[in-house]
Amino acid sequence: MNRKLLVLPALLGLAAPVLAGCGDSTGGGGGGDAIVIGSTDPLEMSADQPSPLDPASAYDGGTYSFLNNTFQMLLGYTRSSSTPEPDAAKSCTFSDTKSETYRCTLRDGLKFANGHALTSEDVKFSVDRVLKINSDIGPASLLVNIDSVEAPDPKTVVFHLKSSDATFPYKLATPAAAIVDSEVYSATEPLKGLKMEGSGPYKLDSWKDGKAVLSANPNYTGLIGKRNNEKVEVHFFPSATEMMKALAAGDVDLVNRTLESDQINEIEQGTVENVKLTETPGLAARYMFFNVEDPSVKDEAVREAIARLLDRDSLTRDVTGRTATPLFGAVPTGIIGHTNSYFNAYGEPDRDKAAQVLSAAGISTPVKFTWTYPTEHPSTPDKEEAENLKKQLESTGLFDVSLQPITWKKFLKGAATGQFAAYSLSWLPDFPDAETYIAPFFADDGFLDLNYKSESIKKQLLPATRRSADRGKTDKDFAKMQEVLAQDLPMIPLYQDKQFVASRDGITGAEWFLNSSSSAQFWEIGRGVTG
Repeated sequence: MNRKLLVLPALLGLAAPVLAGCGDSTGGGGGGDAIVIGSTDPLEMSADQPSPLDPASAYDGGTYSFLNNTFQMLLGYTRSSSTPEPDAAKSCTFSDTKSETYRCTLRDGLKFANGHALTSEDVKFSVDRVLKINSDIGPASLLVNIDSVEAPDPKTVVFHLKSSDATFPYKLATPAAAIVDSEVYSATEPLKGLKMEGSGPYKLDSWKDGKAVLSANPNYTGLIGKRNNEKVEVHFFPSATEMMKALAAGDVDLVNRTLESDQINEIEQGTVENVKLTETPGLAARYMFFNVEDPSVKDEAVREAIARLLDRDSLTRDVTGRTATPLFGAVPTGIIGHTNSYFNAYGEPDRDKAAQVLSAAGISTPVKFTWTYPTEHPSTPDKEEAENLKKQLESTGLFDVSLQPITWKKFLKGAATGQFAAYSLSWLPDFPDAETYIAPFFADDGFLDLNYKSESIKKQLLPATRRSADRGKTDKDFAKMQEVLAQDLPMIPLYQDKQFVASRDGITGAEWFLNSSSSAQFWEIGRGVTG
């Protein structure tokens, strides 16, 4: 969603979708001062999104990083682990041979930050409400395979699935399955405002003037054995330029989302005093999507011509400043199942072949279509990318591209409901598995409405991977899925982002700040803390 979409620019969803101010009102100093984290993610309450912190209606990268620290799930991750481990749960396991029944036993003495007891009824309530609310911009698609949830006693919860799904534990480790207080949250409506009530390692103390203040939750009992700080402030900036100024001045201790390419180069060259750069594995993928029923791009020949013209090197050089690498498959490199299916199908950019495809289909040129991109989302270079793609396509004489900018929240909802002919999104993985780059878009009840269905993906290949507990054996099926997508072209992969964390000297734990799903782990950051 850029999340998750990164989720849409970092959409979780959507790659779109973590800041000026002072730690503990005294800046990013040492001692017991708050760790101050900067972000350009547009995490705010608006008319389009009145419930930005409710797990039932939030599905973007910036929000997921926040929810990951304030809510608790049954399962979670430690440091760079890619396998979910018990968090609110003491143990979880499939209790059948078909991976259709999943049983968890809760830890003793679980409480929400407000002191209310956390029981299996809260877990059932939380999952049921996500499915019942079924928000257009929420994560319900991750949980649609749940047939029913039982809470036979206060410490036991049982999930009955509609079909086999070996990846279900991974989905329970996402904020889609965040446990909310059933005494605070409605079963049918998202909680409005900048407020939350969870049982995670941190609790939200205040949110005002673009600054969220969190402190260690004394009631937390779970997977995280040690917090390297007692207080965190997240400051949200309107631009990377302002965020960088705050980092250089020492008003911010650490930033991740999102540094611009020239800022990364400056830090690498040592021109920003007392700031260091840490590169972490980049699993965020940027995709071009099409509504295949839109008249302007409905003909597959139009989409194929675009695929044959696309110059990814231009995007990664001129738009991302080489902070990304070209991507030729739906599944990024570094994930089991990756393949270069689009390069195998279309090779290097070729204007003559693109022209031949359009001519053979009887399509007159220049082909006109509208490219929609979001504004007010400084975490991704949407405007620059749109202008680059327009220039690429129009320079061939084969296309006439109109650019349509709209606000981020309207963009997110429009993408989820199939309102645009063409657009691009960044996608952060919900969990470290190839499925999270395929199912959210191309399974039943996917996150995006592309008006595209592949029976072989939905009914054969994807179900086959879900029956396999050994994820290493799913690579061939995921390769076949990417071949299908490269042939049908409901989407085209653009590039894979590198990920960087910039931190002040004396700040420790930057290398562990992002987990294997690219979500922030606030508890890893400290001042001079080792281990």
